[in-house]
Amino acid sequence: MWKQTGLTIRVMMKKIMHALFLSCLKATELIEKKFHFKLSFKEKLQLKIHKMMCDACSMYEKQSAVLEKGMESHHKHSHEECDIEQLKKQISLNLKEAGN
Repeated sequence: MWKQTGLTIRVMMKKIMHALFLSCLKATELIEKKFHFKLSFKEKLQLKIHKMMCDACSMYEKQSAVLEKGMESHHKHSHEECDIEQLKKQISLNLKEAGN
């Protein structure tokens, strides 16, 4: 009986872990999705739990936000002449600031 109960608990825990915890690949997909669409409650919860444990994905989110902001700004001002090298320097600076 104990062996059966232990197996059942293990199966249940595995299902719970699978439902709550994301891989980094899935987390980055949700981070990118979040910039353009509304996440479901489940997706928000999964992403929040993942980022609490994963510094790399937290940093990825910060860097992606900087890039999204830069792209949005660039598209708004696309009719103006733009110095590509200056844009690269500004993005690099913003990424360094986001890392701190």
